[in-house]
Amino acid sequence: MFELIIFEILGVLNSSSRYFHWKLNLCVILLILVFMVPFYIGYFVVSNIRLLHRQKLLFACVVWLTFMYFFWKLGDPFPILSPKHGILSIEQLISRVGVIGVTLMALLSGFGAVNCPYTYMSYFLRNVTDADILALERRLLQTMDMIVSKKKRIAVAHRTMFQRGEVHNRPTGFWGMIKSVTTSVPGSENLSLIQQEVDALEELSRQLFLETADLHATKERIEYSKTFQGKYFNFLGYFFSIYCVWKIFMATINIVFDRVGKTDPVTRGIEITVNYLGIQFDVKFWSQHISFILVGIIIVTSIRGLLITLTKFFYAISSSKSSNVIVLLLAQIMGMYFVSSVLLIRMSMPPEYRTIITEVLGELQFNFYHRWFDVIFLVSALSSILFLYLAHKQAPEKHMAL
Repeated sequence: MFELIIFEILGVLNSSSRYFHWKLNLCVILLILVFMVPFYIGYFVVSNIRLLHRQKLLFACVVWLTFMYFFWKLGDPFPILSPKHGILSIEQLISRVGVIGVTLMALLSGFGAVNCPYTYMSYFLRNVTDADILALERRLLQTMDMIVSKKKRIAVAHRTMFQRGEVHNRPTGFWGMIKSVTTSVPGSENLSLIQQEVDALEELSRQLFLETADLHATKERIEYSKTFQGKYFNFLGYFFSIYCVWKIFMATINIVFDRVGKTDPVTRGIEITVNYLGIQFDVKFWSQHISFILVGIIIVTSIRGLLITLTKFFYAISSSKSSNVIVLLLAQIMGMYFVSSVLLIRMSMPPEYRTIITEVLGELQFNFYHRWFDVIFLVSALSSILFLYLAHKQAPEKHMAL
């Protein structure tokens, strides 16, 4: 589908051939997203439940029918239904897939628009010195020494008890456990209290280790920010911060005034520049080529960003039993994401290149998807700003407390 978008801009293949391939691709991907992948997800979920092994196929069908019910009811709260189309028409299916995918895109875009400048800009880096790292490492070593010392006391106490025969003569059962906890032998260590202290110190050592690793990473980022490449990314951070503010402002304007752009941003930007400078410029020719480059960048970065995010998520929660289900869930999310990308990228193309895409997608409420994207993007961006602000504010306080 992304190749066909590029073909629309470059005029590759005949229009009838592009239309046929658009139709074929959309039908196949909707068949996979709505029928095949959800059924197999239900099948593998049921396969992991021992009680349902004999009737796996039946219960997989029940899970798929449940998915179809909620998938179909998803269209009730949104203005995406049309009585003109059949139940299994492309418009009815892609409208619901688009709601889920656009929501996912807006959430990722809102977080990325805030997190990218926060990650790249050296302004947000904590001021970490070698003395801070050495002090924390010294605290960590002292904690480890205390843990070793207390565990040694526990081992010595166990050996002493074994030599006295207390281990073999110790009463068993529930009342024996109560007695061993409530009574102590004269001259012996209180093992339960020492073990509690060891557990507390081990938890403290884990926190100190994570904080030490975080300080080392911050120190490396400070050194990296002084290099040429670091300064380049710092500049990109300022650029993306301006873009983030502009995007949040435009999303707010679009929501408040119920506005949707009619002209693609490339053509609109070139027209404003030409009118302001008063020069002769072939807007149509250059908007075509710049749109081609812009759409290509959007496609590559969106695919890369989604794959990186989903890969991290996969590594975090995957296991031997759930790997098949997780892979299919990622495939479902990616498919909905890419179908929704076509809906939104359409607005970034000049009007003459949208014709076939609009015909294939059918009579969808394109304005609704753009407004919905703005709403979710704004909520995601503002939530990300609040979260990163609290995390950034808490980090120095945590460091000072330690």
